[in-house]
Amino acid sequence: MIRVGITHGDINGIGYEVILKTFGDLRIAELCIPVVYGSTKVAAYHRKALDLPPVTFNLIQSAQDAEINKINMVNCIPDDVKVELGKSTKSAGDSSLRALERATADLAEGLIDVLVTAPINKDNIQQDNFHFPGHTEYLEKKFGINGDKSLMILAKDDLRVALVTGHLPLSKVSEAITSNKIKETLYIFNDSLKRDFNIDKPRIAVLSLNPHAGENGLLGTEENDIIIPALKEAGEDGLLCFGPYAADGFFGSGHFSSFDGILAMYHDQGLAPFKTLAMEEGVNFTAGLPIIRTSPAHGTAYNIAGKNEASDISFRQAIYMAIDTFRNRAEYDSARANPLRKLYYEKGGDEALDLTKEEPND
Repeated sequence: MIRVGITHGDINGIGYEVILKTFGDLRIAELCIPVVYGSTKVAAYHRKALDLPPVTFNLIQSAQDAEINKINMVNCIPDDVKVELGKSTKSAGDSSLRALERATADLAEGLIDVLVTAPINKDNIQQDNFHFPGHTEYLEKKFGINGDKSLMILAKDDLRVALVTGHLPLSKVSEAITSNKIKETLYIFNDSLKRDFNIDKPRIAVLSLNPHAGENGLLGTEENDIIIPALKEAGEDGLLCFGPYAADGFFGSGHFSSFDGILAMYHDQGLAPFKTLAMEEGVNFTAGLPIIRTSPAHGTAYNIAGKNEASDISFRQAIYMAIDTFRNRAEYDSARANPLRKLYYEKGGDEALDLTKEEPND
């Protein structure tokens, strides 16, 4: 049974709502061993405010004490924390970070196998121990050994979107896009599609930065000077990457369905169409790191917090994807752990010769 660690996110948002709705169906505990990092008191507050059916949490001191067929909970925030639904508060940010730090510490020690994060507020979580634009960058700093780079992939079924630049102001996007950055992202994306999503020879579409793919330099030179050379070099290394495609009609025309992955140049270029097509079922997956982390593709949704209007579908899909990815990686790594040595056959004979061994002199 795969141990799935779950952080409660911002206590004033819809994190607890989607957690409670998900685990209101106990059948999900037959697929994994859930370990929620949060607060039983805060969970009870949300359940009562939303008038949801009760969810019984198995309170444990450590993830190693988690039990099968139960919804386990590790209390990791103060009991007197105040919930203010729909508001961004310092205590909510502190509670988000406490859960995240405890969960990632257990993930590093192998007490949980994968991590699923409920949404945080990227502003109120900022403090001495957290100076990052979001989960992805925090996890890269914590788990990026040997220079590993993280990559955010938004996924739903066969639609997978990755970004060359992530949480970056639009005014800084152009200067951040280089041929090396595009190639680095393509390699991480390609490896993840193979290892994490079980696609043998992934086809990746790359979007342009400028309108109409730059119109041969009329509307911008980044395509000719940066993107096309990067695609050529990656293609010479064996990657199946194509483009750059004009972004405006790429999704509306359905052209995206011909590819296993789409690489966008900046945040809204990729996420706006993705969330239009897959908002309720989309999953945010962190690629490129030795750990597995997923998250629902939505945010804290303060505007509907406490109203019992949030859908738990995306959160459920995040749990399913984390489990599937864990198994895909295990199969991929196992198949390549002990490759058979090459055997050569003499012409006209049936006897196999292992040419890696030295033969005695005549």
